[in-house]
Amino acid sequence: MEQKKMSTGRRNQLKSLLLQIAETMLEEEAQEAEREKMKHLEEICPSLSVPAGCMQELQDLCRKLHQQIDLVDDERYDTERKVTKSNMEIDDLKLKVQDLKGKFKKPALKSVRMSADAMLAALLGSKHKVALDLRANLKQVKKEVKEEEKQTGDWRKNIEDKAGMDGRKKMFETEA
Repeated sequence: MEQKKMSTGRRNQLKSLLLQIAETMLEEEAQEAEREKMKHLEEICPSLSVPAGCMQELQDLCRKLHQQIDLVDDERYDTERKVTKSNMEIDDLKLKVQDLKGKFKKPALKSVRMSADAMLAALLGSKHKVALDLRANLKQVKKEVKEEEKQTGDWRKNIEDKAGMDGRKKMFETEA
């Protein structure tokens, strides 16, 4: 069967209807939550009956309220301590679990004597066919003996030659 396509006007109309229905439902939920909150507060905190004139009755009422506040604060403090203690225990247990997961016994490795060719053959398999000669790839370095090391003479003579402007000029000419 062919499905008929909905026109954009009809689609927009349905969307707006759905949004209106959702908005009314949200408003009803908010009102219901407010009613439940007020009901709960009425149960916990009864309405205050204030004596009409005597100062002594007002002071007694204040003392009674302060005692109730102290009891509530004690309970709050105790529950906070319990929560922080349990959170610390949870964190410690998490660390222990991570340590247990992360640690494992490493097996004792056996020492194996293997040549470089055998190692490459084991790693590369049949691709490795050329024998490896490590010394063939090294660069040949020739030792150059410096001229100063060759001159083994009287050091005073060298200083006298280099003394004065002529000696300095010779030094720069030989270096350059």
